[in-house]
Amino acid sequence: MSMYFKPKERVQNKNEAIERLLEGIKKDYSKWSSNMGMIKEFNEKVRFTEGRKYIKILQGNSVWGFVAKTDGVLKGIPYLEGDVFKAAGWAAPAKHVRGSIYDDNQNWFHWTGPNYRL
Repeated sequence: MSMYFKPKERVQNKNEAIERLLEGIKKDYSKWSSNMGMIKEFNEKVRFTEGRKYIKILQGNSVWGFVAKTDGVLKGIPYLEGDVFKAAGWAAPAKHVRGSIYDDNQNWFHWTGPNYRL
């Protein structure tokens, strides 16, 4: 159990929350760009893949971030299922949690990736 974040009642399942995150990324990009062709191309390339510990959010050939599949500890810091991390590289998340897919407040990320820190 994380000593930094209170567990929240899950109002949606993980798949719904991931889809909401992907839609939020697309929506943020459409606020940034007014070129409909670029928006369509961006939206087609936003996707996710599942690994053993994390769900990797991808945009084109870049890693947007990672979502924890279960509760755990990363580099000595506890995290909860649904916590989101910036990418440290193609295959690994950065150390600190940046937000949660279950959070009703969706201002912790931009289309470029999760914000620096909570």
